[in-house]
Amino acid sequence: MKKGKKLYEGKAKIIFATSDKNTVIQHFKDDATAFNNQKKANIDGKGILNNRISEHLLKSLSEIGIKNHLIKRLNMREQLVELVNIIPIEFVIRNIATGSLTKRLGIEEGTILDYPLIEYCLKDDKLGDPIISREHILNFKWLNLIELDLINEQCLRINDYLQGLFRGIGIKLVDFKVEFGKTKSNETIILADEISPDTCRLWDQETDKKLDKDRFRKDLGNIVEAYQEVARRLGILHEQSNIRPIKFSKPTAVKIKKSK
Repeated sequence: MKKGKKLYEGKAKIIFATSDKNTVIQHFKDDATAFNNQKKANIDGKGILNNRISEHLLKSLSEIGIKNHLIKRLNMREQLVELVNIIPIEFVIRNIATGSLTKRLGIEEGTILDYPLIEYCLKDDKLGDPIISREHILNFKWLNLIELDLINEQCLRINDYLQGLFRGIGIKLVDFKVEFGKTKSNETIILADEISPDTCRLWDQETDKKLDKDRFRKDLGNIVEAYQEVARRLGILHEQSNIRPIKFSKPTAVKIKKSK
């Protein structure tokens, strides 16, 4: 598949055109950002791991009937995906209270929620991706009622499946963010973007060690090692088997180049 011109560059990915108007190439960068792009760094190898992990999870979800934009992984950093018009909403599914939920509502960190909580955020960096309500979505016609209910149902199915998958490898799925888009061909709503340690909070089941982007947000170090641990437990790094949970030591061996 021949790579064409750059169509879009975001915080963690670049989208390139292809010779097929209905497909694009999604390139995973090593860039890391946090706090609405206020904190930035380049973490060597992060994009490769996110590409591999997201491919594995999206393929697994497609096997249970969750339609998504992944067609195939092309190489270590790139995927061929279906071109979609991204719906300007981030869907955040929470199983355990942490992050902004604890700050906004004063909920104790680590509180297990009685049932999954779905929150909506408007995708707008200039506004800081503000949290919005169901009524906002319907009133401003970002989605209609049928579409919103369909996506909510999909979110709960994805959560149920991923919780079981991660529980089986000793990881708690604390929360995660997903995005959806409408296909160019027939306006079908499908899962898009990525599912990786950049978009999920993943804690070791026994120690609550963080295996996700919070290691960058909170300056915990060992970022790539944590992502590698997730990939190993998923069975997609075959050079080593029977990996035990890694011990996060200080100082970290990962070199982070600060962006200018």
